[in-house]
Amino acid sequence: MIRITMALLALALLFGCGEPVSQGVGARVLVVGDSMFAANRANNKAVADVLEAELGAKVLDRSVFAARYFHPLPISGAAGLRLSTQYREGDWDWVVMNGGGNDLLLGCGCSLCQGVLNRLVTADGRGGAIPAYVARIRASGARVVYAGYLRNPGMGTPIKHCGRAGNELDRRLTLMAGFDAGVTFVPMADLVPYRDASYHGIDRIHPSYKGSQGIGARIAAVIKGAPKQGLPAPRRR
Repeated sequence: MIRITMALLALALLFGCGEPVSQGVGARVLVVGDSMFAANRANNKAVADVLEAELGAKVLDRSVFAARYFHPLPISGAAGLRLSTQYREGDWDWVVMNGGGNDLLLGCGCSLCQGVLNRLVTADGRGGAIPAYVARIRASGARVVYAGYLRNPGMGTPIKHCGRAGNELDRRLTLMAGFDAGVTFVPMADLVPYRDASYHGIDRIHPSYKGSQGIGARIAAVIKGAPKQGLPAPRRR
């Protein structure tokens, strides 16, 4: 099962190499992350496209297939595969993020993952690569939405065994977001109805058009419902 998953992700690497194309000059929303965000970009139906439509604002999408926090292999031309390199300084109102799933899958096979989880985000939600990355972005004054991963309830998939590690990652990210009013963790674990295959593509890993629509709509609702003032970190001009 793990070998099948590795093969699928190897294919994702082929599609993921290179810099994503900007979706608009003057964007105030930045999207960084992995294939959950990057899927369906070629057809203008990725999560960032949904955000543009829902928010009525330009969005810059820098997400990349197979991106992860700890990148052990030097892959030529794979710009943006290390998640921490996707962020660019700018006058962002919001930075929408995801990531960590490929680290759990490729770093520990989604089993015996305590060490990888701790590198991503510690059990108390305060330390690790993800809180450090979020803090770096928050220092600019931008608000952050960190999205969790879809699940496939009632269905067999190549990454079904990742559920337990994914649930623990969600728990830790929820704690992380609780320390800063400018950070929101948006879970996606409950987005897909039981035995509903329509939210995933044929590989049952990446979101379908409907899946990207659901993810984007949930994130957009958070952004549209956020208070306009009273942020704990003022924007630097």
